[in-house]
Order: sequence, then C-alpha cells, then structure tokens
Amino acid sequence: MASTKQRQRAQQARQAEKRAQRQAAKRARRQRLWGLVALVTVLALVGAFVVAALINDSAREDDAADAAGACPAGVEEARDDYELADPSVAEDRTWTVTLRACSGDTTADIVLELDGEKAPQAVANFVTLAQGGYFDGTGCHRLVTEGIHVLQCGDPTFTGSGSPGYSFGPIENAPESDVYPAGTVAMARRGGDAESMGSQFFLVYEESTIPSDAAGGYTVFGTITSGLDFVQAVADAGTAGGAPDGAPVDPVTIEGVETQ
Repeated sequence: MASTKQRQRAQQARQAEKRAQRQAAKRARRQRLWGLVALVTVLALVGAFVVAALINDSAREDDAADAAGACPAGVEEARDDYELADPSVAEDRTWTVTLRACSGDTTADIVLELDGEKAPQAVANFVTLAQGGYFDGTGCHRLVTEGIHVLQCGDPTFTGSGSPGYSFGPIENAPESDVYPAGTVAMARRGGDAESMGSQFFLVYEESTIPSDAAGGYTVFGTITSGLDFVQAVADAGTAGGAPDGAPVDPVTIEGVETQ
C-alpha cells in the first residue's frame, strides 16, 4: 500500500501536469489570437493597397479624360498644294459654314454665313479649301486688341505667311466707310497688294475702323451668326506676351469645318 508521502507526490505530479496543460492551452489560444490579428492586419493592408490602387487608377483615368477633353494643339505644317477655285463654285448663294473651334477647355461652333453673291471668288476659295480639309487642325495665330479688334486664322504654318500655294484678287465687297462691324468675316492680305489673298481670314469681334491702303479695303465675304462670344472670350484673355498684337494667350484650334 502506498504511503501518504507517495500519494502526495502523485497528486502534486498530476496537479503540475494539469497546470502545464492549462498553460499550453493558454499559449495555443494566444497564438491563435495573434494569428487571427495578423491575418486581419494583412487583410486590412491588402485592402488599403487595393483601395489606393483603385483611387490611383481612377485618378489616372480622370487625368486621361481631362487630357482627352483639352483643346489639341494645332498642327504646324505647310499646305501649299491646293488650286484656286473658280468663282462659279460660290453659286451666287448664301453658304452656312461651321468652324468647330476650341481654346483651353472650351469648345464652340463658330457659325458663318458667307455671301457668294457679293464676294464670289473669296467664298469659292474658302468653301473649296474647307471641303478639302485645308483648315482642319489649324490655329488662329494672331490676335489684335488695340486699334482694330480681330482674330486672324487660316495659316497652317502659324507664321502669318502661310498660303495654299496661290494668291488671288481683286478685292471684293470692301466697305466704303472702312468700318467693319463686329461679326464681320474678311480676307487678310499684304498691305498695298490687292492680289495677295490666299487662305488667311480674320474675325472681327468688336467694331473696327480699318483704313484702306493703296490697294483698297479688305474683302468682306461673310458674317458670324453664332459663336462671337467665344471669339470675344479669346480676345478678353489677351495675347501670350501681353502686347496688343500677338498670338492669343489661349491658343485657338479649328478642329474641323462643315459647309452647306
């Protein structure tokens, strides 16, 4: 029969074993808990990275959309292989021409009414060039804000000397008073040279007196019926260098032209 001391030692051993088991169980629970915490943390970090990636992707998409919506720069290139149209192309009728223009983040349709009866050569020239894609992607290279108030366009080289490969005259339908009302569309030319018209034209955004020179006045071949506010806004922004005569501070691009 076991002695009292033996029974006590056996009981102590069992108690120690139970304590060890309880401690091991506690350690296992703590390990599981820390494992769960680590898993949640990892998932949270992954989730954060996923959310951040989605935000960045969205931002990039927004930037791309903004870039796509911005006004494209005009293409500077010579387009000098066109031929002058016969005045009969103007058909002695009124033409409606729409310039799809943009500047900065603003787009507008500048609608012109061209008078094929009063300025048949200029209208035939403009309509033919427009239908041949001459003006597509070109810019308006000159803005004048003092003395006269015009936005000059139609030069694909952006130099002021670009042409379709020819020049023509004489001057048609010039006002005897030298007054060009707001909304007037007229042909640009070299000073003193009535036969120097080509593709360049100017839009009068505010009534201007433009004195005749030795060659006469300037061919008026149309009027702006819609979109004059867009031209006025370009003028209000001023020129790139702040001078009264220069390139618009907000470049203007003619994206395309429709005629009817």
